[in-house]
Amino acid sequence: MADKGKKIGVVGATFLVAGNMMGSGVFLLPSSLAKIGTASIWGWLITTAGSLLLAFVFAKLGRLAPKAGGPYAYARDSFGPYMGFQTNTIYWFANWIGNVAIPIAAVGYFSYFIPALGEPWIRCIAVLGLIWLLTFANVIGPHFVTKVQTWTTSFALVPIIGIAVFGWFYFKPEVFEGAYNVSGQSNFSAISSAAALTLWAFIGVESASVTAGVVENPEKNVARATLAGVALAAVCYIASSAVIMGMVPNAQLQTSDAPFALAAASAVGGWGGSVVSLCATIGAAGSLGGWILLTAQSAKAASDDRLFPSVFSQANANDVPVKGILIVAVLMSLAVLITSSSETASAQFDVITSAAVILTVLPYIYSCVSCYFVVEETHSTTHTGAFWVLTSVTVVYCLWAIFGSSGAIVKYAFLFVLFITVFYPFFSEQRRTVRAHTVRR
Repeated sequence: MADKGKKIGVVGATFLVAGNMMGSGVFLLPSSLAKIGTASIWGWLITTAGSLLLAFVFAKLGRLAPKAGGPYAYARDSFGPYMGFQTNTIYWFANWIGNVAIPIAAVGYFSYFIPALGEPWIRCIAVLGLIWLLTFANVIGPHFVTKVQTWTTSFALVPIIGIAVFGWFYFKPEVFEGAYNVSGQSNFSAISSAAALTLWAFIGVESASVTAGVVENPEKNVARATLAGVALAAVCYIASSAVIMGMVPNAQLQTSDAPFALAAASAVGGWGGSVVSLCATIGAAGSLGGWILLTAQSAKAASDDRLFPSVFSQANANDVPVKGILIVAVLMSLAVLITSSSETASAQFDVITSAAVILTVLPYIYSCVSCYFVVEETHSTTHTGAFWVLTSVTVVYCLWAIFGSSGAIVKYAFLFVLFITVFYPFFSEQRRTVRAHTVRR
């Protein structure tokens, strides 16, 4: 167990949730959503509603059954060791793949100062450097990482809140209305696609529950941090996205690697773009530390249960799974190298985030069903019925997010889920015990 004095308080956990979402989710999304048009605002609204439902689910789970490991732990307890193994494997892959998008966003914004960072190989080197810098920060310990993230999230809020509030003075209704749906799809399909894309911005809603093992008083603080973090992020997302789409022409926004900076520069000049770029770079970079922590804690929880390689549970004196963190850093580095041929940071970001969203939704669905079981054990029949409706609606939302995603990515994700099944016997202590008993007989 981590030293109580080194655990995260409710403020740190709230910033962990908000920072994990805002630092990785919003800074490049306006460029991705510009390919759909301003109809994507409807996608934001629907995703916000769905994410608040997910936040409520994780808040309830965090209060009634706080467990280190988050979605993995809930699936394991509700469905058994195989589903726990599957959930952790999918979630772990989704996390380290999605983590790659964060330093890409940070470097994309810093290219505002150093245009050479727009070159694929130079961007690749910078991204790798940022990954390893935050990896070593995590080796120091979770308390240090969350202190850093609390500070960097404050920087992230400057461009997001600044654009969301002051950008309206430069908002042009004709720019916003003229790009309602530029996707070539029907309005329903365009909004569905936007809902899938915007879900990326809310991935991190489970951050406090995953790191419950290092949160003070998790029965109360996990729930508070989850709901407060999602509410803070949602307001900032919708306001800032809407105003940017009314400030920057759609064609220009689609190709931008720094959409917030572009909006600020168009409003007040180059100095505004510089300030926003610097703050966005710091905010995005800082959130990477929190995501590396989240990924390591999830893998450690499964490894402690012998449903994941034992190397991930090996921790130092501060309960930091150093080897697991280093393995994640190596895999992230490989992902950067594989996708480094993308012409722009925005294009590289789109590929990474689409894959991460699909893989994350399945653990969310399992967590919703687990929430129903947890409530059933502790509440009246009437209360249980209400939660059945709540969790069912949340599951439908998750399925709709999958529906709106790219067909090719959904296909590969489904094949991946089937493929990992063959590895379960190697990590199942229960399976090995049964087999040994059969041999002895």
